[in-house]
Amino acid sequence: MVDFLLERTAPLPLDEAWRRLTEWPRHGEVVPLTRITVVTPAPTRAGTRFVARSGVGPFTFDDPMEVTVWQPPRDGAPGLCRLEKRGRIVLGWAEIEVRPGPGGRARVLWREEIRVRPLPGLFDGLLRRSARYVFGRAVNHLLRRP
Repeated sequence: MVDFLLERTAPLPLDEAWRRLTEWPRHGEVVPLTRITVVTPAPTRAGTRFVARSGVGPFTFDDPMEVTVWQPPRDGAPGLCRLEKRGRIVLGWAEIEVRPGPGGRARVLWREEIRVRPLPGLFDGLLRRSARYVFGRAVNHLLRRP
């Protein structure tokens, strides 16, 4: 298992940063070769499930996830969303926390623990660097685009 933490500060109100980070189909717009399909009815809540399908042509895999904690920010209090990865290949969890930051900005903490089933521990360093790059880039794009 590989774990990592991303931290960002965005010039956004908490609810807007939350909205941008938790509109699941938008993740497919910023993660290369990935499409997101939400499989449960809106709105998002604990129990919401979606699938990230990544790859090209016959070389694709599904990364099904379920929202297990859904606490949007309210009245200046932080928001927290926890996703459990329930796939055959990608396992683990991710947490998205949006809290008040300096100067009225939103402070984002993205914590993730990920395991790619066929990869031995020998590849943990590469997986950690790759995941930090891909998810860091995704968080940056999601926070920048309305």
